[in-house]
Amino acid sequence: MRTRRRLLTVTGIAAAALATAGLNTSAFAATTLSSGHVDVLDAEWDGTDLHLHVHDEETNTEYEPADVTLSVPAAGKVTNPGCGFLGSGSQVWLLPDTEVEADAAGVLFPGISTEHLTTGVFANNNVTYTLVSATRNSAATEDFSIYAGSCARWFDSDTSTTSFKSRTFGVGTHNHANWAFEEAGTYQLTFRVQGTVGGVTESATETFTFNVTS
Repeated sequence: MRTRRRLLTVTGIAAAALATAGLNTSAFAATTLSSGHVDVLDAEWDGTDLHLHVHDEETNTEYEPADVTLSVPAAGKVTNPGCGFLGSGSQVWLLPDTEVEADAAGVLFPGISTEHLTTGVFANNNVTYTLVSATRNSAATEDFSIYAGSCARWFDSDTSTTSFKSRTFGVGTHNHANWAFEEAGTYQLTFRVQGTVGGVTESATETFTFNVTS
């Protein structure tokens, strides 16, 4: 659990340091996260705007989504649990919904967080996450989904349905589910978080990169 709020992301801190040193900020390398508890979708409200970050719970570090690659190694392969929306392949790559399973496999334990959105700010004390688009190797893909428990879909990139694209979460919560990838490749997943503040719709949209390897 995060113990304090960051005022700058890692990228922001690095950029400030490099600017002070008179260096080119483009030299700052992207980060790869491959294991541990990471809130992939981490919403924050700064009093004016919504923001989406990637938060590494292991080191209490925030990253801009564009500066992070989330690795899903071959160790993440499991027997297809038989959910119809996961296709007919015998295996899928899975980032599981329990920390024990994730640690045993040596893979990420991904979270969806609203824990830093306080009550009394957003209408009905909730916000909605939406899967805006999903690509694999730069082409639209139907091979990504998030589900809880026994195949209860939260999100699905399947373009044949308009369902399972959005889910509402209460503020101040920390949520975990299974993140499933049916094929190897580089996934670009674009998510939006949206809520209403004082009758005005506020939102933030970011793209998250997952590298799924065989």
